[in-house]
Amino acid sequence: MFNYLSDIKFENPYLLLLILLFIVCSIFCKAKIPTYIIPHLNIFQQSEHKSIIVTSILKYLVIIGSIIALASPYKQLNTQIIKNDGIDIVLSLDTSGSMKEKGLNRENKNEERFDVVKNIVKDFIPKRVNDNIAIVVFGTSVMMATPLSFDKNSQKEIIDYLEVGIVGDKTAMLDSLASAVNILKTSKAKSKIVILLSDGEDNSSKIPLEIIMKLLKKYSIKVYTIGIGNSNKIILNKISNQTNGKSYIAYSKGDLNEIYKQIDLLEKSKIENNKITLKEYLFFYPLFLAIIALIMYIYFKNKE
Repeated sequence: MFNYLSDIKFENPYLLLLILLFIVCSIFCKAKIPTYIIPHLNIFQQSEHKSIIVTSILKYLVIIGSIIALASPYKQLNTQIIKNDGIDIVLSLDTSGSMKEKGLNRENKNEERFDVVKNIVKDFIPKRVNDNIAIVVFGTSVMMATPLSFDKNSQKEIIDYLEVGIVGDKTAMLDSLASAVNILKTSKAKSKIVILLSDGEDNSSKIPLEIIMKLLKKYSIKVYTIGIGNSNKIILNKISNQTNGKSYIAYSKGDLNEIYKQIDLLEKSKIENNKITLKEYLFFYPLFLAIIALIMYIYFKNKE
């Protein structure tokens, strides 16, 4: 219960100061009433005293409940993003057998390539606060690790479970682009991009490059390609050039980190202000309490 109360906020919190004003007035602004001494009225005085206590409590409940209702208490549920000018991103990651090779991280030469990639991608994902991201991995076949989603924390957790060889040891790089197209083709985002990372020659794809290029152009998908080492530079350059993207080569962890930073700067979302905050308004609870207290207050005053 205390956790629930701690989540409650007020749209007009300054109105709560009226409660203090009311309390101060009730102490220092009492009306002066003439006093009459009538003997043998102890029973009536006790009854009247109880009635005054009850009506005073009800009066406080009416005023305090009304003020709290006017302050408009609410509980914030979550924030939804209206994607008018957003970016949908597919991260296509190579998990073929060659990603087990070591040496990409010069500071820790025993670290495998794919572990380096995972750490850098996990740093990249949270930076895209307002963007939908999907993750595709490819080896002998292709697998969608996550669909398009704003849930960055879940995506980072899923990346931790990805391993080299999870979909085979070969390289179906072009087929991974077909999978990315399938994810992005129905997207309404203003910009659709794929960030393709691979360290080897394509030796397992079933879809020809020409078909892939037609699909990418048809759905206006831009591809940024990242090659690790000197492998596959010709095809990676061709894909990025013909889709208005950019091609990069990484020879070290530092290079790879810098590449993702550059892509982050090149592709910026413009939807920071297109957000809807969902709220659960709670004003009717104190208002209902105040109405019930008012009805009871009127009843007791009439009874007097």
